[in-house]
Amino acid sequence: MKRKIITINEELCDGCGNCVSACSEGALQLVDGKAKLVKENYCDGFGDCIGECPTGALIIEERESVPFDIEATKEFLLKTKGKEAVWKMEEAQNKHEAHTVADHAPLACGCPGSMAQTIHRTQETTDMQKQTTESQLRNWPVQIPLLPLKAPYYQGADLLVAADCCAFAYGGFHNDFIKDKTLAIGCPKLDNTGAYKEKLTTILRENDIRSITVAYMEVPCCMGLVKLFDEAVKDSGKDIPSGKVKIGIQGQRV
Repeated sequence: MKRKIITINEELCDGCGNCVSACSEGALQLVDGKAKLVKENYCDGFGDCIGECPTGALIIEERESVPFDIEATKEFLLKTKGKEAVWKMEEAQNKHEAHTVADHAPLACGCPGSMAQTIHRTQETTDMQKQTTESQLRNWPVQIPLLPLKAPYYQGADLLVAADCCAFAYGGFHNDFIKDKTLAIGCPKLDNTGAYKEKLTTILRENDIRSITVAYMEVPCCMGLVKLFDEAVKDSGKDIPSGKVKIGIQGQRV
């Protein structure tokens, strides 16, 4: 088939290896001091590696090639680099697919959570929102795909699993929710919830989590976060006290 795929100019390649590290699919390797596309069926053609090349040796071209094989890529990464490499690759794929849909086609689902709305605020509310609030964040990273499986800040922690829109909708999110908690955020509509569940399950199983709070938006698609959370707790085999908080689009607790 004819498709977009990476091509490397060996004369320009200085062998720095930046592109190899940037390729989440493992399609590139250094061979005799030069970057090589060693597995064409592992290259998705999105070109995440291009921006890391200091010499301009990498380009995307459209040519005859074998199709991108995502299942073979996952199997390779799992054997050579482990689960986190697979999650990283899946996250990259989801981001590119989401951008492709947003750039080239309207949303097909007709989800009420995607409906455009104008939110009107009173002047009093606006003035209050201008006040500077100290951040209550106590861990980094916070995106679920980037979270480590084990970390000191999990031990004896109260975990907050939140849909990422919550912090923008609810004005007092830091003080009312993040304060004194370890944070994990994600979007159940745009990201790979299967990978979310597997990672959260491992975090709950391998660490001493004291309690869990799930904060989610009132839109229907956000219920996916609640569902995968319930499954992760069940699969972890632990009985962890938990609670759920629904946030309205207008910024209120529902």
